Amino acid sequence: MKNRGLLNRHVFIPGFLLVLISTILLAVHQTAWCLEKEQNVPSQESWSSKDILAGINLLYDRRFDEAEALFRQVTSRSPERPIGYFYLAMVNWSRMASGFWSPETIKEYLKRVDRTISVARERIEEGKADTHDYFYLGGALGFKGRFELSQGNWLSSFFYARSAIDALKTCLDMDPNNKDVLLGIGSFDYYTARLSGALKFLSYLLLHRGNKEEGLRKLNIAAREATYSATEAKSMLLHIYLFSEEDFEKSLIIAKELVEKYDENPRYKVLKGVSYLRLGMEPQFRDVVHDFRQKALKAPSPATAALWERRALYLETIYDLFRTHYFAARAKFTFLLDHADPENDPYMIAWPTIKMGMSYDLEGKREVAKKYYRKVLKMKNGSGAQFLAKKLLKSPPKRNDPFIGY
Repeated sequence: MKNRGLLNRHVFIPGFLLVLISTILLAVHQTAWCLEKEQNVPSQESWSSKDILAGINLLYDRRFDEAEALFRQVTSRSPERPIGYFYLAMVNWSRMASGFWSPETIKEYLKRVDRTISVARERIEEGKADTHDYFYLGGALGFKGRFELSQGNWLSSFFYARSAIDALKTCLDMDPNNKDVLLGIGSFDYYTARLSGALKFLSYLLLHRGNKEEGLRKLNIAAREATYSATEAKSMLLHIYLFSEEDFEKSLIIAKELVEKYDENPRYKVLKGVSYLRLGMEPQFRDVVHDFRQKALKAPSPATAALWERRALYLETIYDLFRTHYFAARAKFTFLLDHADPENDPYMIAWPTIKMGMSYDLEGKREVAKKYYRKVLKMKNGSGAQFLAKKLLKSPPKRNDPFIGY
């Protein structure tokens, strides 16, 4: 434990932090591993593929209570299997992805992830495990690692990821035609190839050197052909292309596809708008802003209308920051914070605060910027922004930093 603390204090790994923020802070904006092809699920299982599919779609559309009810039914029908516990954990993860990082939500998330891991391992120890058990063990370990990284615990996150890959590779050995495992294995290939410092050395010791091109290849196969994880693979690729590779044409293609499928998910619309902006397609960017405001006009409740309107304004602030209109951006951030709704939309508190700090940093006012980053770190509900706040306290953003568009 002492050595781990020493590494945390003295080893700086900028490449690792840069690319993995686009997994965690963004992957915090993913939900579950998506069930796309119902016919591939064995009919003898006591859980229903239609229920899983319906529940996952509810998560992407932010209908968390309904998804919770469905996955509780799955768990009650198959209490001896890890699948129900995994998707219940994804309900909490999805809430966190939407900004609800309350201590209660985090505690329940960790409890459910650990329950998934223990149930899967018990089946393995008893010799009852099949490919599903290894798949959900790998998924739970991977999502536990994502949470650890969101807390800045990069070393423990790495080891969770390593264990996840072992489980997924066992799943692949049992079923060589399984494309779902390529989400986890491809992600690990891609991000270990981007490691630096102590973690790169560590990955060599574990005989996994990573390969960026191979990782992207596997993720693209998963996006096209996976049964459970196609949507998640697309989400991962969207964030990689937009924030790591800065291949905006590819990010736009994926964002369009996800927006078409999940029209009620504001996150994909934001990333579609950012893709247009990064490509210099300003009229199309303005169309996305207009679409947000049309959503607000047609919303079923004032709270939902305000959520869509905040995203329209937030997207405009991203435009302002990229165009160096810092005063205009700060005026919009001030409006967002003055009209915050911590109960229904906590995401639009921490992230405008982070961006306010970035606006001062980009203007060369470093000490003022740090005050906003520290403010995020003191928040009871930092909506996942604390990880980026820590990074920005170490080093300021540069003009055209990809995370301006986050």
